[in-house]
This record gives sequence, structure tokens and C-alpha cells, in this order.
Amino acid sequence: MANVLSTAKRVQIISALVEGVSVRATARMCDVSKDTVMKLGVELGKACAGYMDENFRNITCKRLQIDEIWNFVYAKAKNVPQSKQGTFGFGDVWTFTCIDAETKLMPAFLVGTRDAGCATEFMQDVASRLVNRVQLTTDGHKMYLSAVEDAFSGAIDFAQLVKVYGNAPTGPETRYSPADCIGTQKHAVTGCPDEKHVSTSYVERANLTIRMSVRRFTRLTNAFSKKVENHTAAIGLFHAHYNLCRIHKSLRVTPAMAAGVESRVWEIADLVALLPKVEGKPRGPYKKGAPVPEISN
Repeated sequence: MANVLSTAKRVQIISALVEGVSVRATARMCDVSKDTVMKLGVELGKACAGYMDENFRNITCKRLQIDEIWNFVYAKAKNVPQSKQGTFGFGDVWTFTCIDAETKLMPAFLVGTRDAGCATEFMQDVASRLVNRVQLTTDGHKMYLSAVEDAFSGAIDFAQLVKVYGNAPTGPETRYSPADCIGTQKHAVTGCPDEKHVSTSYVERANLTIRMSVRRFTRLTNAFSKKVENHTAAIGLFHAHYNLCRIHKSLRVTPAMAAGVESRVWEIADLVALLPKVEGKPRGPYKKGAPVPEISN
């Protein structure tokens, strides 16, 4: 028989991960091996992504905002070995995110490159989940012009919010400081978007929530993902927890409840229940020196 973690131990581990605790710190807190934490997080992240892909359908969102968030996998682009340069999963990785401005539901995400191909794939995925015409706002990136048209064929009210930036700051003290935004321009692209709702504020705030909640996005640490599959699974786990478990402070319900795709608040144990059933006996606390399968972060 296989040795498996008890449900209570799984809940303890996942509770730490979704609150932004690192893999190693979670292992110490829960008295399990690092590889055990990694294996559970990856398996559950994939299960969560599969659940949302199947159930977040026929959504009646009205105002969607879409953006991308940057990170890197394996190493920063400048440090990727020559043999791995140009291969996806080594260096820069972008995550396309989407949020409904009213219900705060994040119905889809896509991990890929920041180009028209991935943008089109993501837009088609978003379009397949909707049952009504929506207003959509993106930033001024040109890739969205063809991507939105290919996905919605003009049956959408689409606008772009273009930010105007001043000169970038200089000097070592401002190395990580962006240029100041000195204004915005709203451009209607398709249909008749309502100008007062042309905004990307909610999706940019959601991206900040991702960066604060997923340890792999923390800058200037060694917590970044070493494999793109693990990176994608961590984002899937975040989206499931955010949509199904976290009560939004202003809505006082979860985003999934506000959007009508769920009728109750999920517990962490409900997320854990999405894992495939594994037969075996509950395992005891991890003992230092015990052999464990090797798995990369």
C-alpha cells in the first residue's frame, strides 16, 4: 500500500501555500519534506485548473479586464544557458489574466509568451466561457487587436487604455522604480464601449494579489519556479483559492458566488478533495533522513 498524507495534513500544507508561504517554510511548519510539499502543490494545482476549466462555463460577465503579469522560470533571461535559450520555460514567462469588474471573478488564465499567438489562444478561451456580449478593456499592446477580433468576430465592445509615461528614473536608487504615468488615453476599437468603464484598474490590482499571494512571484528571492509546469500549477491553485474560497471584502461573498457559478464558500478541504483518490494508509510525520522522491521546485 502507498503511504499518503492525511486530509488534515494536506489542508495544513495547502493553507500555507495559498497564503504565500514558501515551499521550504511550509515543509518546516508542517513537518514534512520539501518534495512532499512540492508534489502536493503541483498535483492539486493541476486538479484545480481542470475543475475551473470544466465548470467556469456559461458565465454572464458584463465588463472584463485583461492584462499580463511577468515572471521568469529556471533563470532570468540573461542567465539562461545558451543550450536552453529560445526554449519556452527558460527565462521570461508571462501569465495572461482576466477579471470581471463587477463580480471580481477571474475565469481564466494562460501561461505563455507575450505575443499574438498566446493572446489569441487566451482570448478564444475567454470567449468560449461567455454567453452574452461584454465590454472588454486591455492595455495598449498591439497583439490584442487581432486576438480580440479572431476570438469575438466583432461581437464585443472593446477598448484599449493606453498609459502615457514620463522619463524613466535614473540612478541606482531607482533601479526597480517604473517611469511615472503622466496620463491615459482611451481608444474605442470595436463596438460601443462605455467610456466610464474603460479601465484596467481591477485586473492590475488582481495581478498585485497574485504577486503577493504566490511566493514564486516574489522578487529578488530564490523562490521562483524551476519548471514551467510547477509554475502553471501554482497559478492554478491561486485562481481556485481566490475564486472559490476567499470572501471578497466589498462583495462579502466569493467571486464564484457573485458570478453565480457556485452557491457556497469553499473550504481548503474542498480544494483538497479535487485530488484523485489514492488508496493507502495515512502517513505519520516526516522523519529526517527518510528517502523521498526527488522533485524540482
